[in-house]
Amino acid sequence: MCRITFLAITLLLSACNDVQRATPNLTPTPVVSTSPSLSSSPATANSNSSTADVPTYTYEVVNTYPHARDAYTQGLIFQDGILWESTGERGRSSLRKVDLKTGKVLKKVDVPLEFFAEGMTVLDGKVYQLTWQEHKGFIYDAETLKKLGEFSYQGEGWGLTHDGESLIMSDGTNQLRFLHPNTLQVKRTISVFDKGEPLAQLNELEFIKGEIWANIWQTDKIVQLDPQTGKILGWIDLTGLLPTRDYTPETDVLNGIAYDKEGDRLFVTGKLWPKLFEIRLVKKKAPTEVLDERRSNGDV
Repeated sequence: MCRITFLAITLLLSACNDVQRATPNLTPTPVVSTSPSLSSSPATANSNSSTADVPTYTYEVVNTYPHARDAYTQGLIFQDGILWESTGERGRSSLRKVDLKTGKVLKKVDVPLEFFAEGMTVLDGKVYQLTWQEHKGFIYDAETLKKLGEFSYQGEGWGLTHDGESLIMSDGTNQLRFLHPNTLQVKRTISVFDKGEPLAQLNELEFIKGEIWANIWQTDKIVQLDPQTGKILGWIDLTGLLPTRDYTPETDVLNGIAYDKEGDRLFVTGKLWPKLFEIRLVKKKAPTEVLDERRSNGDV
């Protein structure tokens, strides 16, 4: 009887921990801080849904590069020939500059032990890095990685990117916040829906060719979004990207999107993955297209 009770309690606690990561605080509360704080802003109501005509893509691997096994990837960008990476987990979080071809860490700053680092982006010579549950972000000089300041925000910090004018932040819900890079105040928000339901777990972000791309946490999917409305523009299915032979008990989920604007190259990786992939998207054929093709070939 005692053994059964202990097992039940253990399972219950485990479930609570999972829920804590998967369902962040949806109700913003005021933040009092001497650092710039992010004011709440009404979300843009949007009931957009994924329909049959939204394209879905798979992939072709163009190149494979080494990736540090200790990198719990939370944020990833490619800029000025350098791969930038924010890695998470308390006691192991860091900000890194990495050589793409070798995976060698060129420069690294360790985040204080009590913080779990999350998304990161570089804008106008500054690096902005979020933390998960500590309601605090860090600002660094992009050249030296010297810390310049801190800022506060409501809710959790997950992914971060920018559109050249605003920082764009995810918090694990279906909402994305647009922040002024100097004041760190919320300028506006957008909401994302799939088939009429909130599409939560929006995680690591990248701004690519006028679209926001977001990893969906705990899946092999990336969603492409309209930055004005939150409308779903496409899906990318990266199932099977990391070969089974490269998995270990520590290997975690897909997370990390980086775009080389000058070379028009797309890079993706995952948490504690040994490889980073340069991929090319391949559009999947819709069922109607497949049927029409079979008919034209006389197969139907």
